[in-house]
Amino acid sequence: MQKPRLSFWQIWNMSFGFLGIQFGWGLQMANMSPICKYLGASDSQIPMLWLAAPLTGFIVQPIIGAMSDRTWGPLGRRRPYFLIGAILSSLALFAMPNCSTLWMAAGLLWILDASINISMEPFRAFVADKLPEEQRGSGFAMQSFFIGVGAVIAGMLPYILNHWFHVSSDTSAANAIPTNVKISFYLGAAAFLGAVLWTIFSTSEYPPEDLEAFQRKKSASKGVGHFIGEIFSALEEMPSTMKRLALVQFFTWLGLFCMWLHFSNAVPVVFGSSDPNSPLFKAGAEWAGVCYAVKDAVTFVAAFALMAASRKMARKHIHGICLTLGGVGLLAIGFIHGEEQKYLLLLALALGGVAWASILSMPYAILSGALPPERMGVYMGIFNFFIVLPEILAALTFGPLVKNFLGGNLVHAVMAGGVCMIVAALLAQTVKESAPAQVS
Repeated sequence: MQKPRLSFWQIWNMSFGFLGIQFGWGLQMANMSPICKYLGASDSQIPMLWLAAPLTGFIVQPIIGAMSDRTWGPLGRRRPYFLIGAILSSLALFAMPNCSTLWMAAGLLWILDASINISMEPFRAFVADKLPEEQRGSGFAMQSFFIGVGAVIAGMLPYILNHWFHVSSDTSAANAIPTNVKISFYLGAAAFLGAVLWTIFSTSEYPPEDLEAFQRKKSASKGVGHFIGEIFSALEEMPSTMKRLALVQFFTWLGLFCMWLHFSNAVPVVFGSSDPNSPLFKAGAEWAGVCYAVKDAVTFVAAFALMAASRKMARKHIHGICLTLGGVGLLAIGFIHGEEQKYLLLLALALGGVAWASILSMPYAILSGALPPERMGVYMGIFNFFIVLPEILAALTFGPLVKNFLGGNLVHAVMAGGVCMIVAALLAQTVKESAPAQVS
């Protein structure tokens, strides 16, 4: 069907749910490593605890993508998954800061990740479902904008509550997780559900062009076995553009996972402490949240600039430049010393924000034109394989590597992520892409 062009506010409404999704991710990324340390985890244990994120994404996203390709009901195709994931994620966010043991937090992290993935995966396919080819770049850029806004607020919440509203950040035997972190998670739960509901009630979906044929195909393809078969079939028939992007994604996300795993605990090391009970550690952990907020503030500003640049420059070249800047930012952290140089950490993560803006938009803008529309959901889910595989590798190996080869130095672990991102930047230049469509 010929899809009509949508207005700015229509694209805004259909993307607004990503604001809530990023509240979940942002709170998790900025706070879970410190929460694990508050509950007694060692630095070498944290990568294994983070294994929840990639494993749930690896399992959930392609299955949800395949299921949503075959779904049609009163809420449409993708929106039922937005709603189910939002409800489950909000409950997990509310429960997370009330954990009293490390393994309780680890279990809830698995539930939270699975729930966020249920909501998030169909949003990528939603852009291709709703927008004509020439507007898809704008759709992915709008998602990047809301990802940036949500992450800024989520990352800043503990700092704002402590420094602006004087909510305590102290810990005790009876209250292992600081009060300001607890309230941040409660606010995030409400924001997640509210933002997704906004998209569900403000945006409709196009029905299948031939509803009867769709229903017949749906009836003939029931069961988990079919969906698994569909995933393997799609893997065998993967477009060549996607294969090249897969390698870029692998090294990109290996670098990102180095940052997410260790940055929040590396900043206290830069400040001069690795003791979770020391004031310097708590100040460093809070400042890491501010750094993430700056990164994501840069992300939502850069997202639209990158889409404008894509009209005049090959998207793979833009992506390579941005990844290089992100890699340089992570490498620079090794040359920053002491709390008095903390503002240089903001600059380093700001470069990461430029890379993040590109990571969230350019690969999908390149990829969406190479995928068959009837398989958009399953291929977007499969593309996630090449995000989660490096995360699984990092979770299984980085603990021993940091301990045995990097001397336990978490700053060096973050710098290793910078090297991976520069490798990804070089590989991006091998991607073959069609000429970019004009972006609104």
